[in-house]
Amino acid sequence: MAPPPTSDDDAGLVARERQGDNAQPLTISEISALLKRTVEDRFGFVRLRGELSGVKRAASGHFYCALKDEGAVIDGVMWKGNAARLNFRAEDGLEVIATGKLTTYPGRSKYQIVIDSLELAGEGALLALLEKTRARLAAEGLFAPEKERRLPFLPQVIGVVTSPTGAVIRDILHRLADRFPSHVVVWPVLVQGQGAADQVAAAVRGFSALQPGGPVPRPDVVIVARGGGSIEDLWSFNEEVVVRAIAECSIPVISAVGHETDTTLADYAADRRAPTPTAAAEMAVPVRADLAFTLTDLAARQRRAVYRPVELGRERLAARARLLPRLENLLQPQAQRLDELAERLRRGLGDRSAKGRERLAGAAARLSPSLLSRAAGEAQRRLERARLSPALVERPLREGAQRLAALTRVMSQLHPEKPLERGYAIIRDASGKALTTRAEAAGEARLLLQLRDGTLAAIPEGAPPVPPPAPRKPAKSSPSPAQDDLFG
Repeated sequence: MAPPPTSDDDAGLVARERQGDNAQPLTISEISALLKRTVEDRFGFVRLRGELSGVKRAASGHFYCALKDEGAVIDGVMWKGNAARLNFRAEDGLEVIATGKLTTYPGRSKYQIVIDSLELAGEGALLALLEKTRARLAAEGLFAPEKERRLPFLPQVIGVVTSPTGAVIRDILHRLADRFPSHVVVWPVLVQGQGAADQVAAAVRGFSALQPGGPVPRPDVVIVARGGGSIEDLWSFNEEVVVRAIAECSIPVISAVGHETDTTLADYAADRRAPTPTAAAEMAVPVRADLAFTLTDLAARQRRAVYRPVELGRERLAARARLLPRLENLLQPQAQRLDELAERLRRGLGDRSAKGRERLAGAAARLSPSLLSRAAGEAQRRLERARLSPALVERPLREGAQRLAALTRVMSQLHPEKPLERGYAIIRDASGKALTTRAEAAGEARLLLQLRDGTLAAIPEGAPPVPPPAPRKPAKSSPSPAQDDLFG
């Protein structure tokens, strides 16, 4: 409808009400409220498909973004309650489908969509988000091969994070019972749907926080398990909170999510990936029967290894014993030589006895009394002819006296008090010890100077004055016993 014609009379500086005009002027707030009701009534429920841009999560928990396509952009907001229920990490570039209602924001004269739910637009967008998350976490080093730890050979306690009512836990328990019965601790969680990722992450962190020796046994290995399903069903195990919990777990983790063809980010973060939950149980424990057979075989090999050297030694000893000569053959030459030496000894003793008798007979002939008397007389005559000369005794005495006089003269010259006759003095301390250095003399309060004719006291320069001796108090005389004192 065209606006009513105006005339020059209608124009003016101040607005005036015209007669018959029922178009009252509206305030900005009023027109904004009318627009808001109109848009919300007309577009009370819409589903929009577009690409996320400018994703931002405020400190209050509200979620702000923009949805765009090739030709237009619309702002979007998701309030805190709905934003907390998002099943994926919203990032720029993801193609999503937003469900909500259109409204206006009077503060900026803009229209926007209040988002109730946000979904990925198809499996391709889901896979794109998965690849983007995988690349980001890999850049942080969460999937580094060097972080993988070896599984324990024979775990005493096995922790399982899975649903307590599904077939997965039954398959794991059955397989463990067949291979090697073990103590299993199950942490029940949701494995899909809202809140599943938070429960799985809390379970992994809970097992990691258990202390050895506590009321709940600490597992030696943890199995995170779920049966097969679509990518949407397994999405909880692609959540960043689950991946970080597995990567930070202090216990080795086996990821057994889905079937052999299914791959989640939890598989990359775990220390080992099992194609199925049953295979995870096989990885966790060995076969008990195989261990028993191996132990029996090793025990038999040990016995054979112990007895084999003994048997070989016995065989070698028997072979060497056969090569040794007989005892009588070894002793026969020595016995013959012993007989020969015994015969020679008997003959030698007889010959030596005969020669001894001959020498004794000759010596007895020379020891007659006349010969002994003649020898004794000659010795007495030689003794009488020998006389002692006085010079032989006086000369050594004279030489000794000369040496003694020389030593006496040297001793008198070396006597320590000899220099006193030439004007020297010896400085001594109060105890009489001779002082030889200035430092020793300076440390004494009183010195004694020994001269030729006596001793003189001296005080070193700078020494503190010696206090005079205290006068002796007269001894108190005991009172004479009083008269009639019984003890006097």
